[in-house]
Amino acid sequence: MRTTRRVFLKSAATVAATGLVAPSIIRPASAQAGGTIRIGMVLPVTGPGADAGRFALNGAKIALEAVNKAGGVLGKPMELVTEDDQTTNPGAVLAFSKLASQPDLVAFLGSIRSTQNHAMAPDILKTAKPVAFGGTDPVLTQLGNPWLFRFRPNDSFSARVIAEYGVSTLAKKKWAIIHSTDAFGTSGAKALTEALGKAGATVALDQGYTNQSQDFTPVVLAIRQSGADVIGSYFTFENDLGIFARQLRQLGVQAPWVGSASIVNVTALKLAGPSLYNTYGVADYAEESSDAARNFGKAYRAVMKLAPDNQSSWTFDAVTVLAKAINAAGKTDPKAIREALLAIRGHEGAEGTYNFDQNGDGLHGYNVVRNDKGNIVFDKRIDFYKA
Repeated sequence: MRTTRRVFLKSAATVAATGLVAPSIIRPASAQAGGTIRIGMVLPVTGPGADAGRFALNGAKIALEAVNKAGGVLGKPMELVTEDDQTTNPGAVLAFSKLASQPDLVAFLGSIRSTQNHAMAPDILKTAKPVAFGGTDPVLTQLGNPWLFRFRPNDSFSARVIAEYGVSTLAKKKWAIIHSTDAFGTSGAKALTEALGKAGATVALDQGYTNQSQDFTPVVLAIRQSGADVIGSYFTFENDLGIFARQLRQLGVQAPWVGSASIVNVTALKLAGPSLYNTYGVADYAEESSDAARNFGKAYRAVMKLAPDNQSSWTFDAVTVLAKAINAAGKTDPKAIREALLAIRGHEGAEGTYNFDQNGDGLHGYNVVRNDKGNIVFDKRIDFYKA
């Protein structure tokens, strides 16, 4: 029989002190069994994504405490139940199935990794309860699965922003596209190729790589040989990006680089250090992009003593918006929660302004940021939402 560890969330200070990442139930100290509204969360506790999982859980816990301090959901405290996805697709499927087997869970947080959400999608459809997720493959909300709600902008938007910024602002038209060969990377590369074509640019190199690669020398040499004057990238894992960045600079490639959101994640910045200086990113979370983003950054820094990134901001927004939707629905019926999520307009979150469309996409644009000697500097926000 599986044993679930229980943790009683008392204060922000307690959150920081525990650093909890193990599979657990997180609930306020005042909550009694049966007296809470429970949501499940799939996250990496082990494997190469463990750092990201810790940040994701921290963001969710900060939101959970705020919701409960404000009166909870339907007059009851909200509770978070987590399971480890082991940073693998099979692990994600197993973690979700464990959560879905608990009938009193009213909604779920899925993965930030598109490939894991694809793996879980059939079970999500069978479970028929709302799942908030962070994966950016545009296909995920085009599967005809009514229970998927995205809390980051999808890569049809990131590709348009990367292309627009690289071509119009940096004045670069000969591109090398570097991407993982999983669902996230291939869909991002495809979208970027299409966006560059519309912008009048050419793709000199389309180079895929396998996740958890240890040597990117062949990729870097291919970039040099292609004659590309700018790099666009879609990296799934920050540790891969860190290795690539160091080897890129060690082999003398100094071309401008505009990457997807992983290029500004905290883990990538720590691993790559100066190798990422003067690079650009399309970031769904940028601390100076809005009052809501600044407020989240302030709260996160106060508790965790480090800068937030999109690993934590999307889970913060997901918990906050799920609570808002359940309160608006007035009940925990899955269909009622789904309709309430679809009706959300103009919600100012850490990631941006949420306006859900019928596919379940809540955000429709990205921030452009620059790495200024390790500091992520906000440039501008580009949104494509039309009411």
